[in-house]
Amino acid sequence: MPKNTNSMVERQLSHRTIREFTDQPVDDQTLETIYDVAMRTASSRGMQQASIIRVTDTQLRERLAEIGNQEYVRRAPVYLLFLADTARNAQILQENGGDPRAAGRTKAFVEAFTDACLMAQNVVNAAESFGLGANFLGNIHNDTAGVIELLELPRYTFPVVGLTLGWPNQDPQLKPRMPRQFRVMENGYQTSENLTADLAEYDAEMTTYYDLRNANQRVDSFTNQVLKNFPFTRDSNDDSLQAARWQGFIV
Repeated sequence: MPKNTNSMVERQLSHRTIREFTDQPVDDQTLETIYDVAMRTASSRGMQQASIIRVTDTQLRERLAEIGNQEYVRRAPVYLLFLADTARNAQILQENGGDPRAAGRTKAFVEAFTDACLMAQNVVNAAESFGLGANFLGNIHNDTAGVIELLELPRYTFPVVGLTLGWPNQDPQLKPRMPRQFRVMENGYQTSENLTADLAEYDAEMTTYYDLRNANQRVDSFTNQVLKNFPFTRDSNDDSLQAARWQGFIV
């Protein structure tokens, strides 16, 4: 625990991903407060280029669970999808004599994507302050185009990350993190002559972690996880960039 701390910092330092929730619904008042927090999230140039879709329809949930290969998504009390969204600003440009294509510029896409990420994390911070659990869902990008089609997302919008919220029904182990000297740098990027060797202690610590998704089994070392998660084959390219282009973004 750091020397300078408070209740918020302690909560953030004990963050765990929660995938299983009780049947207790999240009340509307709590959700409204969480949405208010989302609206106050920092935004690039103040252009407010991020939006949230709450998915309550059972059939839509079923399909999202299939896309992400995450069965527990079906059971979560709350499912939120965060969007990079320049569509509103494109409409404002169109209505006021501007060129709506400006909303598809690379800069606008990067800003909107960043806004959505910041908003999602801010929502988690707020949710956890109420005692809720949360799970980010990056696997929507198993089929980005499929998510766009499923939710009929308009031009100049792009799905960034999903999120489930609810009251925790599990107490997972705190997952080990890489020592910060490898990720916090000063005045430039610092490298290691033999990163695998330098991470040996962390690799050993990682194998003591039990993943509740996999029959409560220990996970592999971090370096082995990298090898498994980053194969490079000619057919391993995902469709995310192409989907962004279909949505009107120049990327």
